[in-house]
Amino acid sequence: MNARAKWMIVLTVTVIAAMVVFAQRRGSRRGIFDGDRGGVPQWSNEPGFGKDVFTFVRIEYDSRFGGGRGWGRSGNGCFTDYKDADLNLSYRLQQLTSMKVDPEGRMIRLTNPELFDYPFIYLVEPGRLEFSDEEVKVLQRYLLSGGFLMVDDFWGELQWQNFYQEMKRVLPDVEPVELEMSHPIFHGVFDLNREKNDMQIPALGASRYRDGITWEYHDGEECRDVHFKAYLDSKGRMMAFIAHNTDNGDGWEREGDDEFYFLEYSEKKAYPLAINVVFYALTH
Repeated sequence: MNARAKWMIVLTVTVIAAMVVFAQRRGSRRGIFDGDRGGVPQWSNEPGFGKDVFTFVRIEYDSRFGGGRGWGRSGNGCFTDYKDADLNLSYRLQQLTSMKVDPEGRMIRLTNPELFDYPFIYLVEPGRLEFSDEEVKVLQRYLLSGGFLMVDDFWGELQWQNFYQEMKRVLPDVEPVELEMSHPIFHGVFDLNREKNDMQIPALGASRYRDGITWEYHDGEECRDVHFKAYLDSKGRMMAFIAHNTDNGDGWEREGDDEFYFLEYSEKKAYPLAINVVFYALTH
């Protein structure tokens, strides 16, 4: 993939994240499409280099059971945490690393011809996603050509099975592998020396999270165990990173809503993991 090859050359990341205290966090909330950045600082990059910056790209998809295309339809999880999560993570990447980052991010369909301009894409709440035949072909080509997919925020066996079956259509000969916390992806920028379940992040609104219960009940006790999985190509390159039974996106989106939530989940877990995953995706 041309975009990924370019990043392998351009991304000489002098990471300062591990030495930086997270600075001011925003305390305001805003409507999804009201045109306001909700307190997230704005910045600009050098004119003429718009395609030489990292852009956080969220994938729009269709959902089963009434979650059709477009905002506001029941069951369409691709808009979960949008747009606050995208803006906040983009800001933290700009703030805590030497990367040049697009301040807005993008949401696109897999069938958008510009997909291959971006080495990293993000897919959220895939428990009811349904790829079209064309999307299956495009995503397969994207991943096998060097692209990287991060998947986040889905819980339990039923949602896992739906995602697994859709990915079987994309990569029929590839099985996901479980990643242990010793894997380099957890130690590239931030050294995440934790038990895997200690990386679990609940939605801010999940009941009793202050009492130490961080899982969300969707279909039984399986939701208690965090799984980080990967899809690898024939040469062992990671094509996709899967975060199951945890909600990193809420950690980015809701950082300014509650001080305890920020300190316990956003600062310690959601942002360090995301920065590690982006760094790994662009350098391996």
